[in-house]
Amino acid sequence: MTDFELIADGLRFPEAPVVMPDGSVIVTEIEAGRITRCWPGGRKEVIATPGGGPNGLALGPAGKLYCCNNGGFNWAEAEGHLTPHGIADDYSGGRIERIDIVTGAVETLYKSGDRGVTLRGPNDLMFDHDAGFWFTDHGKVDYAKRCHDIVGIFYAKADGSLIEEVIFPSQNPNGIGLSPDGRHLYVAETYTCRLTRFTVTAPGKVADSSGPAGPGFPLYRPAGFKFFDSLAMEANGNICVATIGECGISVVSPEGELVEFIPTDDLYTTNIAFGGPDMRDAYITLSATGRLVKTRWPRPGLKLAY
Repeated sequence: MTDFELIADGLRFPEAPVVMPDGSVIVTEIEAGRITRCWPGGRKEVIATPGGGPNGLALGPAGKLYCCNNGGFNWAEAEGHLTPHGIADDYSGGRIERIDIVTGAVETLYKSGDRGVTLRGPNDLMFDHDAGFWFTDHGKVDYAKRCHDIVGIFYAKADGSLIEEVIFPSQNPNGIGLSPDGRHLYVAETYTCRLTRFTVTAPGKVADSSGPAGPGFPLYRPAGFKFFDSLAMEANGNICVATIGECGISVVSPEGELVEFIPTDDLYTTNIAFGGPDMRDAYITLSATGRLVKTRWPRPGLKLAY
């Protein structure tokens, strides 16, 4: 069993760890609608409160945080486990936010309807080296209306000048990442539990026919009752996908083979991020039980654009 060091607990469904140069880690707390900085030893500090459902998070230009805000979930809590349960009664709309770490100021960079784009539940994002970022929209489930959104994969510029839907439809896309050379885009779909690879032809563009039935090539799909959440890239090109149900991180090669599985003890193991001098410090969010943990990873993670 992998050894995990507890960095912080008492978090309200943490996701999207961002590893900072000073050794702290910034996470979203989706249920609480806030962004929180955590230090080893358990110290925590709220740095922003955007409300809604702050989900994916990444550092971008000028040291700002870029946040995928899903607009909010309803929640269920029982026996020490907190889990999302459908669209929030006070759903505030999907949006992309830019956050000043120092002041806590929250700016809406893109909202649903901008440039004709519909945003229902933006989920996860990753920057390229062209001041742009790819992001997924996971959509919303409305149990009262018995409906489930059909959603897509987007590209946007960090300066607010461009947002467009690049891939549609996608089956509840969640985690997203770029290969080390930037030539491939990987997307993890939650309910199909499928990892798909797209060929990037230019910033914000993918090849139309890189797969057997369109732009995406189905790379990997495990057996059993499992769901995929967020993902992170290793420096060698492996894709590390947080896996719900089996509880852990599935490491998949660029060729679509399972390299290894790192187990955890939380049903909602949702995110992984890398940091440290050798990029082998792995931070994992154990969301249902509200914990951020750290472990030493077998291989270095990919150093991100920002």
